[in-house]
Amino acid sequence: MKVLFLTLLLLFCESLGATVTVASAANVSYALEELCEDFEKGSGVDVRVVVGSSGKLTAQIERGAPFDLFLSADMSYPVRLWKRGFAVSRPRVYAGGSLVVWSLKGADISGGVRSLQDGSIGRIAIASVKSAPYGRAAERALKAAGVYEKVKSRLVYAESVSQTNRYIVSKVVDAGITAKSVVMSPKMAGKGEYVDVDPSLYTPIEQGIVILKHAESGSMEDARRFYNYIFSDRAKAILKKYGYIVE
Repeated sequence: MKVLFLTLLLLFCESLGATVTVASAANVSYALEELCEDFEKGSGVDVRVVVGSSGKLTAQIERGAPFDLFLSADMSYPVRLWKRGFAVSRPRVYAGGSLVVWSLKGADISGGVRSLQDGSIGRIAIASVKSAPYGRAAERALKAAGVYEKVKSRLVYAESVSQTNRYIVSKVVDAGITAKSVVMSPKMAGKGEYVDVDPSLYTPIEQGIVILKHAESGSMEDARRFYNYIFSDRAKAILKKYGYIVE
């Protein structure tokens, strides 16, 4: 897999044959590397993945970005694209996501989000509440736990889950709230400590997928193949490995 850093993170699963372009929420990028590699082995289709926050990807799609499918971090953006005529398939949930508190600086996070009110913990990273569903869920959890007012001055808002992770891993912050799929990935295994955020503190994160209108320009068959693959038993097994909830 080839990785380039441009305005967005571009991940290429390289193989011979046709190409399908997938816009993906940052939280699923680690799992998607394995998913597209598995898909390519059985299909011969090259998958080009563009990773960013769901909100920014949606804005790009509405401005005509040449993406064939969209894997969002929630259902609101796929529904918006469907209603505005940018999607040709109805929004469908492909996985359920969850939150963790994660630290590589030895912070005591044993109490989950409530640990973050401790004054010994400095800056705390979360994704943007404007464009990242995981950021909104993180803020909701902090408020539901009754600690938001105590920590808001220490919050560092990242553009996406990917940037949140970079802040945590580089130790720019003492702790952060991110997607469980990140800490479950082989690349991050054993790094720091993490604690699950009580799921009763935030609305379940239902992640949606749609086939986009751009696929009608020539890649519809391959787009549908990848779409169907995401709901296959093979893909579900991979998603489960990264901590996602799948039916």
